[in-house]
Amino acid sequence: MIITVATVLAGLLGLGIIFIGVNAIRAPRVVAGFGIPHTPTEDPTMRSWLYVKAVRDIATGLFLFLLMIAATPQLLGGYLLVAALIPIGDALIVLHSKGPKAAAYGVHGATAAVMVVVGVLLLVG
Repeated sequence: MIITVATVLAGLLGLGIIFIGVNAIRAPRVVAGFGIPHTPTEDPTMRSWLYVKAVRDIATGLFLFLLMIAATPQLLGGYLLVAALIPIGDALIVLHSKGPKAAAYGVHGATAAVMVVVGVLLLVG
């Protein structure tokens, strides 16, 4: 693995999404709904869906680290570009649910933008 600014940023993205996933399991009320209003965390069915999201987040971050270690920067960049669809989809879900635009654009949109920029840097680097 060649350490560049782009790979460090990719690692930070991986750590961030793992952190969010672990916290969703540890304290679902804190990260509940990721911007969707009125998420009833005390409802067992909703809590199960939050755990599904948490596992997805942890696996996504771990997969990023696997690619950092075992793949080319171009493959890592391609993964980040495709994976940017996740926060884009999350932003659209928040907007459709009449959630706060700050969460849709400021959290999910910004995450997608960083992922795209880092992905492009890895592809051309």
